[in-house]
Amino acid sequence: MHVKRILETCLYVNDLDVAEDFYHRTLGLVPISRLEGRHIFFRCDDGVFLLFNPARTQQAEGNVPPHGAKGPGHVAFAMQDADISMWRKQLSQNGVEIETEISWPGGGFSIYFRDPAGNSVELATPKTWGMTEKQ
Repeated sequence: MHVKRILETCLYVNDLDVAEDFYHRTLGLVPISRLEGRHIFFRCDDGVFLLFNPARTQQAEGNVPPHGAKGPGHVAFAMQDADISMWRKQLSQNGVEIETEISWPGGGFSIYFRDPAGNSVELATPKTWGMTEKQ
């Protein structure tokens, strides 16, 4: 038996309002849940992207065990090959500085930048991991 896919992944941010604006405006993610001061959740295709305030999640709340991280994290969102130039433009129009771009040996491509909390955010084509694009 093995897991099939990642259902959710998360990053930690100190300012949920700033992070919500960034991920909605820059990447087009739509919030689906918010608990003031604790978290904001976004739908991302068939998964969920979570942003947590580490000061709140390091304490047990209800049945959820404490969790958190220190320092910048990393997340990669899928993009299609045909959309690379449009993503560059979208990032530029939102004042997001591209940290680096990488053409991978297997044919994949990645754009790296930082969110307002300093997390490393990547837009990557599925070929980066030898996968095909979803239509």
